[in-house]
Amino acid sequence: MDAFDAKLHRSIADLDPSLWQSCFGDSDPFLRWDFLHGLETSACTTAESGWQPAHITLEQSGTPAGVLPAYLKTHSYGEYVFDWSWADAWQRMGLRYYPKLVTAIPFTPATGRRLGDLTGDAGAIATMATCVKAMSEELEISSWHVLFLDEAASEQLRSCEMPQRLTTQFHWFNRDYRDFQDFLDRFSSRKRKNLRREREQISRQGLSLKTLKGEEIGPEQWQFFHRCYQTTYAKRSGHGGYLTERFFTETCPGLGQVPVMVIAERDQQPVAASLFFEGENTLYGRYWGCLAEFEFLHFEACYYRGIEYCIDAGLSRFDPGAQGEHKIQRGFEPILTYSNHWIVDERLREAVAQFAEQESEQVRAYQREASTLLPFKQESDQP
Repeated sequence: MDAFDAKLHRSIADLDPSLWQSCFGDSDPFLRWDFLHGLETSACTTAESGWQPAHITLEQSGTPAGVLPAYLKTHSYGEYVFDWSWADAWQRMGLRYYPKLVTAIPFTPATGRRLGDLTGDAGAIATMATCVKAMSEELEISSWHVLFLDEAASEQLRSCEMPQRLTTQFHWFNRDYRDFQDFLDRFSSRKRKNLRREREQISRQGLSLKTLKGEEIGPEQWQFFHRCYQTTYAKRSGHGGYLTERFFTETCPGLGQVPVMVIAERDQQPVAASLFFEGENTLYGRYWGCLAEFEFLHFEACYYRGIEYCIDAGLSRFDPGAQGEHKIQRGFEPILTYSNHWIVDERLREAVAQFAEQESEQVRAYQREASTLLPFKQESDQP
């Protein structure tokens, strides 16, 4: 196929929303034009934050051929595919690792499309990769990283000399459960009792929870959630969260029915909240915060209420976010996620490829072992 002509854009506002939608559709809430635009206008993705928008459009003989979400990064925060050791290696060689080019959704370790092709050509991804590699060299950056893309696209990039890295997440899958009890009935007896005990502790602590969706979430709830988010983030990391108040109070309400919020109250006063985003077939658990500590409240607000929502809404999958082995005993299955990496410097390219291959073997072994720890009944235990 003919080569693409590429152009870099410093703001998604420079791109036609209809072109973006024609590439990515509306099924993935994080790939929506208004979501990414909101990250910019709320000052979450800026040159000052280290997430400079650098979206790439591709043309073929003057006709739009594709789009890639991309950012020039001056650090590695908010990516969830860790490459700090690479940055150290570059520094030891007297080289500069930052800025780097990242094709990803900021602060969002959720798998989705990353290469928006309009041509329908079988070789389009390879051609796009060649084009962006050349752009990386022209920009004099160290590397190009494509994070949390689907397996098929990742394999295509791997065949384009872009080493593949694997990570493990824990997702819940809807096996046509009638309700939460039906899901729980699939557990072994001991695991089922443990989970019931956790849920019973919620009411014993005087807590009640409610689930709001879309326009049901008012300005007061959005301001409260931002307060919870910042308070909890500061406790864990010693600094504020990546997302600004304007993101929660302006961007999120503009997403229509996508946001889902669970609010926990005690004595009719809100004390904690969790925030989800609903896609076409998937619920994404994203953020959580609390103003006071309560036993098992995090599990109830972030996991169990999310599972109940998926069953009631007929969603097939619940992606609660990165990390967290504690999710396994609560019925979240270990799955693999994929990223691919292009290293401009030939001296380091082979070293990164070898590292990625060895790491991937370890991750696959970990996933297999983690699968043996799921709480579900074994076939021999079935009635």
